[in-house]
Amino acid sequence: MNFFDIVFQLAHGVGYTVLVTLCCSLTGFAVGLLIAGLRRLALPGLTPLLDTFTYVFRGIPVLVLLFMVYFGLPSIGIKVPPLLAMVFSLGLIAAAYLSEVFRSAFDSVDSNEILAAQSMGMTRAQTLVWIEMPQMLRFSLPGMINEFTSVLKYSPFAYTVGIPEITKQAMTLSATTLRGVEIYLAVGILYFAIYRILLVGVQTLEKRYRVPGMELQ
Repeated sequence: MNFFDIVFQLAHGVGYTVLVTLCCSLTGFAVGLLIAGLRRLALPGLTPLLDTFTYVFRGIPVLVLLFMVYFGLPSIGIKVPPLLAMVFSLGLIAAAYLSEVFRSAFDSVDSNEILAAQSMGMTRAQTLVWIEMPQMLRFSLPGMINEFTSVLKYSPFAYTVGIPEITKQAMTLSATTLRGVEIYLAVGILYFAIYRILLVGVQTLEKRYRVPGMELQ
């Protein structure tokens, strides 16, 4: 077995790695956007709950939360499928971080535009959806890219719950061939390739919707 055969064998796990990354990233985006939006509306009694969520989930290690969901919940009669366990752990932790990215981006929206929208008769919710949110998403794009990259880097934890992604394939192949250096070098190359492909896609969107004066590093 040469190096290219090793890469080919590991490539069987690429689909699962991409699936885990996309599911957790989309969950983080949707929940983080919801948290930031509700916090922006400043509904009475809700802000402390949202702050508690972000504080708690930003402080829990991904692997600890994953084990709590996948191995802990069955003890009380709740069995969670592997992919859903990743979503409930890595996805919600990503949501906590993204909510802070969105909150900072909301603060960058010109307050005069908000005042002008309200003076035209728009409700607070309408102003949030049609005036603030489109600008906020453009401002927050670099922060979102950083968090999505972190999700990709944490995706190997999926092997601990039995998802046959790249790392799981590498462990199995390493145990049978005893060629760990070549195998994990190939793992690094595959992860870097996935990262570059995702980054190119996001950079294309960033160039299309870039706020003048802001450059993606």
